[in-house]
Amino acid sequence: MHIPDGLIAPQAYLAATALVAPVWALGVRRLARRLDERLIPRLAVLTALAFVLSTIMIPLPGGTSAHLIGIGLLVIACGFWAAFLAFSLVLLLQAVVFGAGGITTLPINALCMGLVGGGVIALGHRALIGRLAATRWSMLAVLLPVWAGIAVAATLIALVLGIQPLLGQDSSGQPLYFPFRIAVTLPVIVMPHLVTGAIEGLLSAAVLEILPARRLAT
Repeated sequence: MHIPDGLIAPQAYLAATALVAPVWALGVRRLARRLDERLIPRLAVLTALAFVLSTIMIPLPGGTSAHLIGIGLLVIACGFWAAFLAFSLVLLLQAVVFGAGGITTLPINALCMGLVGGGVIALGHRALIGRLAATRWSMLAVLLPVWAGIAVAATLIALVLGIQPLLGQDSSGQPLYFPFRIAVTLPVIVMPHLVTGAIEGLLSAAVLEILPARRLAT
């Protein structure tokens, strides 16, 4: 799902940077109030797990990829703001160390997967956990929000890529950046992530079952 450098028009990644930068700043202030001896080790371990999961990529046509991302575990076990900042760090390290994703596209990747995807997971979990916590269906309070968050993030990535042919063309009308339109990007990117989202939802539910006081914050 990572978008690498070179596929996005400058006006798109600059707009994303302007949007995400103040959210990063807000997240730092929010997280600074919550860091304690319980959250720090949990956040460190799950950030490392997210790094490993999202490094194992299945290439998709056009330059992006399908993979687990670990955002669900981070959001439900550590809280939304901690998860958003931790996942942004994961994206930065992957771009610098492995060339997965990119520096110019970091704000877009963080926006789609961390901010919006993580937000969907947080809201969905909060809406479901009160109703399902004491039932045999409690796992669905993790599985469904994580699946939905991954699906929404993949859809946003597909839309961002799909509009690039409209944002820059050469004198002959050929796209300067990502060449495929939305009719191609939506099925190619979203469909595989409907599967990986379900897998990640199941994995998240299984891991959260063994974490002590597993829902620290949502």
